[in-house]
Amino acid sequence: MAIEIEMPKLTDTMEDGVLSAWLVDEGDEVSAGDVIAQVETDKATMDVEAFDDGVLLKKMIDEGDSVPIGQLIAVLGEEGEDISDLVAGGDGAAEAEASATAEDDTSTTASDATETSDASESAAPAGDGQVRDREPEPVPAGTDEEGRRIKASPLARRLAKEHSIDLATMDGSGPEGRIVRRDVEARIEEGEAAPAEPETAPAPQPSTEPAFEMPTSVVDEAGELYESENISQMRKTISRRLAQSKYTAPHFYLTVDVDMANAVEARKKLNALTEKQDGPKISFNDFITKSCALALRQHPYVNASYLAKDGEIRKYNQVHVGVAVAIDEGLITPVIRNADRKGLAQISKETRELAGRARNRELQPEEFEGSTFTTSNLGMFGIEEFTAIINPPNAAILAIGEIRDEPVVEDGEVVPGKRMKITLSCDHRVVDGAVGAQFLQDVKRYLEDPMNMLL
Repeated sequence: MAIEIEMPKLTDTMEDGVLSAWLVDEGDEVSAGDVIAQVETDKATMDVEAFDDGVLLKKMIDEGDSVPIGQLIAVLGEEGEDISDLVAGGDGAAEAEASATAEDDTSTTASDATETSDASESAAPAGDGQVRDREPEPVPAGTDEEGRRIKASPLARRLAKEHSIDLATMDGSGPEGRIVRRDVEARIEEGEAAPAEPETAPAPQPSTEPAFEMPTSVVDEAGELYESENISQMRKTISRRLAQSKYTAPHFYLTVDVDMANAVEARKKLNALTEKQDGPKISFNDFITKSCALALRQHPYVNASYLAKDGEIRKYNQVHVGVAVAIDEGLITPVIRNADRKGLAQISKETRELAGRARNRELQPEEFEGSTFTTSNLGMFGIEEFTAIINPPNAAILAIGEIRDEPVVEDGEVVPGKRMKITLSCDHRVVDGAVGAQFLQDVKRYLEDPMNMLL
């Protein structure tokens, strides 16, 4: 019996995935647990495993294709098995086929109506005594001139529509001649298509304003004004989730200035000890992770989520701190689990290991999902102060600035000081102003006297 393999949901925020590589060919035997493909998600490139034994009878999508969760990507079964009922859709995209069917039905109805209308107009003279000539019937969308269905992926159809490309004039490089994204992109690069003009675009009107001319200094030798790149799965998710956070969670911000002089001295002493023991060096970020974790234990409404769908505020019993890490494609937050129960050396070791794996896109879902609070540090880039967007479903995020040297007043005298600004972004649906302020005061207390972290 044929087995359908669908695009799996590999992360909690994944909505679609790009099949980056097939690791088996059609006709190959696979066993349950074998990795058959790799998929680029919003967080990492992950393996897709087969859950049954059999022969890979059909690949339904090509490398580079982006498809939603649950869409058919391959068919597994016995050698020689008839799977024509599963691949009858042609390109394996159920959504595209359903859309095409709807288009065909609409076109058929419109065609029938056109024939009736044209027949009546041909029989009756026009007001000027002339008989109108019957216009040719339009070709239904998604078909060639002979009415045959054009096989193309949904993404290829969308790109072709945006650039006014007639799919009927193209040859596909996908299975059974299916037109895929790379075919359309190749046609675009050849310069054979121009971006489509909006159908209702008004005619340009003469302007009395002087025409703007792009300075020649920003135009390269090829005359190109910009470069385009496809949006990655990670960037799509960042755009969607942070826009959702900013527009649904009422943010407010609290900033405190922390005296880091004691933390600087404590770090020197700790790193001198870890060097003798061949242990990991402690960073200021590790101090901040630990201080936040301890403060979160005392302030459950900061270590919480607002779940509108479930009609509840969920206060977590464990403290899992997400540490934002910048990578080429965007941002990812590896999670230090139970950070309140771990020492600075353990936090340092885990943070470095997870950050390295994040930059290589090797993190597994359990390593970047499930944070209850997040920190974001731009101090190493010379940023003194900034506000961060809350990482949903967290109720707060801490933005960390650089440690700066500046004069401070102590006991009526001006002395050199080490100061750092930290800003807490709060979801006002969960965290009230006083609660956020008290949390920040506790974080400040731990950082200004690191010995408190040992109590």
